[in-house]
Amino acid sequence: MASIFKEESCFLPNRDTYHLLPFRFSRLAGERYVVTNEAGEWQVLTRPELEGLVRKTLQFDTPIYQALKTKHFLQDQGSDIAADLLTLKVRTKRARIANFTGLFMFVVTLRCNHSCKYCQVSRQSEDRGAFDMTKEVADAAIDFMFRSPSPAIKAEFQGGESLLNFEAIKHIVLGAKQKNLVERRDLAFVIATNLSIISDEVLNFCKEHDVEISTSLDGPADLHNANRPNPGGNSYQLTIDGIRRSREALGRHAVSALMTTTQASLGRVTEIIDEYLRQGFNGIFLRSLSPYGYAIKTKYFSSYDAAQWLDFYRKGLDYIIEINKNGFFFVEYYTALILEKMLTPYGTGFVNLQSPAGMGTAGLVFNYNGEVYPSDEARMTAEMGDKCFRMGCLLADSYEDTMLSTSLLTALDDTVAESVPMCEECAFLPYCGCDPDYHHATQGDLVGHKALSGFCKKNMGIFRYIIQKYEDDPAARQVFESWVRW
Repeated sequence: MASIFKEESCFLPNRDTYHLLPFRFSRLAGERYVVTNEAGEWQVLTRPELEGLVRKTLQFDTPIYQALKTKHFLQDQGSDIAADLLTLKVRTKRARIANFTGLFMFVVTLRCNHSCKYCQVSRQSEDRGAFDMTKEVADAAIDFMFRSPSPAIKAEFQGGESLLNFEAIKHIVLGAKQKNLVERRDLAFVIATNLSIISDEVLNFCKEHDVEISTSLDGPADLHNANRPNPGGNSYQLTIDGIRRSREALGRHAVSALMTTTQASLGRVTEIIDEYLRQGFNGIFLRSLSPYGYAIKTKYFSSYDAAQWLDFYRKGLDYIIEINKNGFFFVEYYTALILEKMLTPYGTGFVNLQSPAGMGTAGLVFNYNGEVYPSDEARMTAEMGDKCFRMGCLLADSYEDTMLSTSLLTALDDTVAESVPMCEECAFLPYCGCDPDYHHATQGDLVGHKALSGFCKKNMGIFRYIIQKYEDDPAARQVFESWVRW
């Protein structure tokens, strides 16, 4: 009697029939390469393994063949739904695009009581009220914000020093909450402030209306005071006191801080991280200077290059990994954003890690005078006299005309990384994005020459380092995975 079961060989793939699905590869250190596909799946290969993959000589019963098949780099007769699964993964990665704009930045004033030399904002003195957002502009901005289809909306208040126009902040928070009684969105608020004039009135309002606080902390007292001078020479102490008071009123979760790396910071990354630990933060965003506003005018942006900053970042990341290995949970937030794209099925809302660029679609800026810009950097560029990114004006243009402005559509069209020279063949494309603001400021072009781009040099250096640490250091891998929201 014939067996109803087929021989095992019938279920084994034919080596000659497997074919490749789309992927890119880039070299790491030594003779290792990373391959990635459209969904951001990745695998590190030796040169012989990469050659075997391309030449279709990999043996089907090897671990590397099975890994590449599982991650949809190849398809054989036993995986006829691989292309459909890959398509589903890509769709999941891009799901945020359908939600459209979720972050809205209200520049309530250009007035400021600090004179930070690296500042990106074209600030005005404290007594120049003409640079404050009016209630008319604020009301138009609220209406515009709720035209977005996003189920979650965050309003972020910026300056200058935003608390110098606290009346506008109160007006917007109350107006948005009233409108949300009908709209029923997931609504959040955050005030970006140097905390120098934080008051009980402000904190009581924030507590009542669930408004969070974001501030700047550049490191130990001498470094912070040098980077962020104020008339009293006590910027650091005001910040620390403000953090303490804000936490007491709102809770630890409601207070965050951001640092900026200046030339004076380069040799002090461990001290900067220690300051964040000392102040009770659970993470830090190691951020480089940006080429906008006063950072260009004072030439602070060019005070160090991408290679120097990458050295700063690597030393900082190594130090943070050791902190975690010793049992204290502490995150480098930019690394965590990248890891979320590398290790999970999901994308990120971070503007500069999207293709096309997230300007306008992930975030939007309402300037104090009613002008609308697709990003904070675009607004800063305009304050220096270049309004190439201006989308429209709240008091003159409709939502439709503003969101379909040539300035926005051109930028989005030009920053689809999959069609940008050098980006389209880069293995790191699934984790990276485009930054037209940066390339316009540094090269006078929305796309820029990638071989000369500091944005590319920094991101590619970060991606390589993260992958190498993940592959070569099991303890670092465990740390990285603890930072990711699965």
